[in-house]
Amino acid sequence: MANHKSCEKRIRQTKKRTLHNRYYAKTMRNAVRKLRAITDKEEAIKLYPSVQKMLDKLVKTNVIHKNKAANIKSSLCAHIQKIG
Repeated sequence: MANHKSCEKRIRQTKKRTLHNRYYAKTMRNAVRKLRAITDKEEAIKLYPSVQKMLDKLVKTNVIHKNKAANIKSSLCAHIQKIG
């Protein structure tokens, strides 16, 4: 248990931030899953910009690393190209 007031505050802040980050990371994973499940190329192309925007926002707020976002975007582009 924390002995200082500042430590107690830090614990509260960390819990709150973790919950926030977990929610948005899970939302992002679901959006990526949804895009990968789409078999229609036109529909995937329409959905891709919103997923890309979401990834960029999460990088900006330090929820995910920029390289992870770049890898996901790259793999999604490759997936969209493969859809016939």
